[in-house]
Amino acid sequence: MAIYVLLTKVTPTGVKTIQSNARRIKEVNTEIEALGCRVVAQYATLGRYDFVNIVEAKDNETIARVSLNLGARGTLQIETLPAIPVETFIKAVAQKKAR
Repeated sequence: MAIYVLLTKVTPTGVKTIQSNARRIKEVNTEIEALGCRVVAQYATLGRYDFVNIVEAKDNETIARVSLNLGARGTLQIETLPAIPVETFIKAVAQKKAR
């Protein structure tokens, strides 16, 4: 499974949803899992983004489907980043250097 970081900004409509039903955040996690991903960790943050989610997905197509599905609702904007484990990154850099 690949790891992705989802950086989320909540829209004004999303803020109203959270204010009226804060548990909706957990309901969305269940929907993400129904689309074939797993929420590994989730943080509410202060600053540029409102939430940071660490999500596992089998491939780019699966996480793209999740991001598009959630973004289409108009309650949030997502920036999706593929994440590479540091050890994997180090090995990849070392292999390229050895050539």
